[in-house]
Amino acid sequence: RREEPGGISVGACNFWPKWHAKSGKLLGVGSAVPYKHNKVMSAHRSETSYSVYDPQKQIWTAWDTLALPDAKKFYNAGAGCVQRLDLPDGEILLPINFRAESEKFIKVAVLRCAFDGSKLTMLEQGNVLAVDRDYGLAEPSLTRFGGRYYLTLRQEKAGYVSTSDDGLHFSEPKKWTWDDGSDLGNYNTQQHWVTHDDALFLVYTRRGANNDHIMRHRAPLFIGQVDPEKLCVLRATERVLVPQRGARLGNFGVTEVNESETWVTVAEWMQTTPPNPYDFTKCMKYGSDNAVFAARIKWKTPNKSWNKR
Repeated sequence: RREEPGGISVGACNFWPKWHAKSGKLLGVGSAVPYKHNKVMSAHRSETSYSVYDPQKQIWTAWDTLALPDAKKFYNAGAGCVQRLDLPDGEILLPINFRAESEKFIKVAVLRCAFDGSKLTMLEQGNVLAVDRDYGLAEPSLTRFGGRYYLTLRQEKAGYVSTSDDGLHFSEPKKWTWDDGSDLGNYNTQQHWVTHDDALFLVYTRRGANNDHIMRHRAPLFIGQVDPEKLCVLRATERVLVPQRGARLGNFGVTEVNESETWVTVAEWMQTTPPNPYDFTKCMKYGSDNAVFAARIKWKTPNKSWNKR
């Protein structure tokens, strides 16, 4: 973290690393969030942070922030918990959420960026996606499948999905549903993609899984196959990826390890439902112990383009 005048501490958070093949570097991207008296300053400026791993020193370089062209427009901007997409030429499609200081609702856009192995630079911005209610849209994650680009989005009442032909200009967001048209049940929690050459999957949490005792129904973690045309989850394909043991699992990440395996990693967040959400003993009654899970998805058919997205 970094100290700023007025007793403000800025910390890099919601940070997710991914191998950048063109540069041969491990690049992590997240948010730079200000705190005062150990509380987030939601009205203060926030930025998109990034850092590069130094394998010789076995440390991450001091984090920097992505320069954006309009400080007022991107007053509160970040790429926390997002899945980015690296293009064959080394350019990066980076989804971010942002809002102006005067705006109420958070919006989403994809940025085309350059990365030279040390510095991340914005080149172009795609269209703005918005749902102007509650807090708006947040924590976007991006993938490419079958020649199309897919963006999944967090929103307070429901998860959303959008598609694009070029990775920058996306369709109007659509609520996530089952294949019968009913609501998927995900809300106020991030979702991420697991992408195979032959099929597209969504990892998510939802209501309706005997999990009313879990804060925001954030456990278990489910995985289900996506219909890429109808933009829905096929109910018959749903499986529990990480079990529910009383603690929430809402923040998680996906790593494509090689053509044979994709991992989903998550830690038990020992919070429970109000009125005392920090009473971790309630979580422990169901078996949770702050464990870290690595769910290893082993592909029967090689995922040959695993390192090309």
